[in-house]
This record gives sequence, C-alpha cells and structure tokens, in this order.
Amino acid sequence: MEKLQAALEKARSRREAVGQPTKPPAEEAVAPRRGRKAGQWSDLKEIELSGQALQHHNVVTRQASQKAMPFDILRTKVLLQMRENGWKSLAITSPMPKSGKTTTSCNLALGLGRQSGLRTILFDLDLQDPSVGEFLGYTSPNHISDMLSGDIAFADQAVRVGENVAVSTANRRESDPTRVLLSDQTAQTLEEVQASYDPDIMIFDMPSILVSDNTRAFLKNVDCALIIARANNTRYGHFDACEREIAEYTNVLGVVLNAFRTKDIQSYLD
Repeated sequence: MEKLQAALEKARSRREAVGQPTKPPAEEAVAPRRGRKAGQWSDLKEIELSGQALQHHNVVTRQASQKAMPFDILRTKVLLQMRENGWKSLAITSPMPKSGKTTTSCNLALGLGRQSGLRTILFDLDLQDPSVGEFLGYTSPNHISDMLSGDIAFADQAVRVGENVAVSTANRRESDPTRVLLSDQTAQTLEEVQASYDPDIMIFDMPSILVSDNTRAFLKNVDCALIIARANNTRYGHFDACEREIAEYTNVLGVVLNAFRTKDIQSYLD
C-alpha cells in the first residue's frame, strides 16, 4: 500500500510541476455555457435506459443518492480540473482489465447529465471488448467504427439519454481496433462531432493500457486521461507503467482507487 501511495503522490507532483493556468472561481468553473442553440443535438434519437441493466452493473448516477455520491464527487473534481485547463476530451483507462473503468465511465457521463446545460458524449472505444451498451442496456443498430470511419453519420449511430448526454456504443467486437483508433479519419470525425454537437466533455471508455497498443494509438486525440486502479488486482508496477505510458501521449488528469477494502492492503506489498 505504501508503494502505491508513493506512486500516486509522485504522479500528483509530476502533474503539478507542469504549470497550471490560473484557477477561475469555482462557480465560474462549473457554470454551463448559456445561449447555445440546440442544433443537431436535439435531433439525436432519445432512448430510455434499462433500469435492470443499470442496477446490475452498478450504474447509479441517474438520480442523486447516497450510492451516487462518490461518483458525484469525482464528477465535480473532473469538471473543475478540465475546465480550468480548457480540456474537453477525457480518456478513461486502467493498467489491467476488470478495474472498473466502464462503470466509472458510465457513472461519470450520467452524473454529468444531471448538470443542467452541460453536454456530455460517451464513446465506447474498448473495441475488442465493448461493454458500454451492455451496462446501459442498449444495443446500437450501427457500429461505432462505421461512424468513426465516416461511413455513417454520428446522428445515425449515436443516441441521446435525456437532455444532456449522448452515447455512441459498439455493437460488436472489432477485429483490428488499432487500425480504427490510429486512423486520421477517426481524429477528423471526432473533430467534426465536437464542432457540430458542441459537447462540454467527450468521455472515451478505452481498453486497459497494458494489454494492447489500442489505447496508445488513440491517446493523442484526447486532452487528458483518468486512470482507474482496482484495489484487488492493480500492482504498483502496473500503475507506474500505466502512468508513464499515458504521460508520453497526453495529460494525466488523476487516479481513482476503486474497490478498496482494508483486507486488500497486503496485495499491494507483493
């Protein structure tokens, strides 16, 4: 545990050493932009999520509650830090699988959706093992890779959840994810989505960084990344390698230690 705490402190110091812009007042940092036209955003097909799927996968932020509070705290910290740096795109990844990154991605997106006037788009880019659709109980008729490659429009692939959240999901595994994630066309498509739909934050649920080169291929397209470490399977070496890998390509927004229990302390000493 001491090793992991030291690694987290080291990562925090490294981020603080990079010069930060002057902080705006807290109320300015979280205030939604006003006067935006609905535009193409309101034309996205609206869906109802499956309450059973949300409950099964611990997606708890549709409404404010005691269970939602940890994710609401994370939401506020993420929003404040991204706004003060002028960042709009966030990758969520982990050193190894089964760390809770998709749970965090879905809860963060839906929690942001409760903030009036803020627009959030969630993309399922874990293309070898997509699960955002499963967590939300929705299967898109069109594949996210077809949208990223420009074969179909974002409006024909993404859907809207309530007034403020849009979701772009994968409906099958991709045989060659790196080809999609590294493509210049993918970068261009995301720029067009940003320009047309004007989201405040785009969240990308990414593969675990140490199991393939897929996340590395994509990180150049985002402003920052959030690392999800799980108390019962993330080792110090895994975290350290993940943090260093991400820092080569983008900014490390922070680290979330997921599922920590007192009895897990010994696992960090291995």
